[in-house]
Amino acid sequence: MSPVRRLDSMTWPEADAIAPRALLVVPVGSTEQHGPHLPFTVDTEIARALAEALAGGRPDTVLAPSVAYGSSGEHAAFPGTLSVGQEAVEGLLVELVRSADAFAGTVLVSGHGGNAAPLARAVALLRREGRRVLGWSPSGSPTDSHAGRTETSVMLALRPAAVRTDRAEPGDARPLAEILPVLRASGVRAVSANGVLGDPARACAEEGRAILAAWTADLLAAVERWSVSG
Repeated sequence: MSPVRRLDSMTWPEADAIAPRALLVVPVGSTEQHGPHLPFTVDTEIARALAEALAGGRPDTVLAPSVAYGSSGEHAAFPGTLSVGQEAVEGLLVELVRSADAFAGTVLVSGHGGNAAPLARAVALLRREGRRVLGWSPSGSPTDSHAGRTETSVMLALRPAAVRTDRAEPGDARPLAEILPVLRASGVRAVSANGVLGDPARACAEEGRAILAAWTADLLAAVERWSVSG
């Protein structure tokens, strides 16, 4: 692993010296409810951990500060959720990448499924403008899409003190495609009173570390394919 170069620890002359040969890696998350047992920052923490792993695995990268707010309107019925909506996310990502033209390219690592559509639109527009940009998100089970076993395991690996294991309880475990029309029309609370889509019962830190390792390998491979494709 290489030492992680962090933009929040650099001055502009230091960035200027390496930017033409470096990829800027930006974690993109959200601030939204994750059931009665996980903190609002799950998606941002996962995105940051994966972006940091990417930066540690490639010496030609610089890690940017995280984007901590996303499109989370489907969770609005749960107090504490903070959302800026799809249009704002798309616009923010477009302008952010445009402002990073000094770098050789930008990798947007998103940890929130609700950002998928605006991320895809932003990347498509930026590529039409001739900018080098990659958008990437981790994969997941359609029956374990929010605050279930996967995210709980990962958080137990990343920040166990933030997980209220005594409050963990199952939610709606139907496939995401089955409940998606209701989610879009009425939000998560219409299908899950506790905000969980999945079951965190058998979550553990060991599984979380394995999931993070698999996601990191996928991310590194995706960036390698993209970087050599020109």
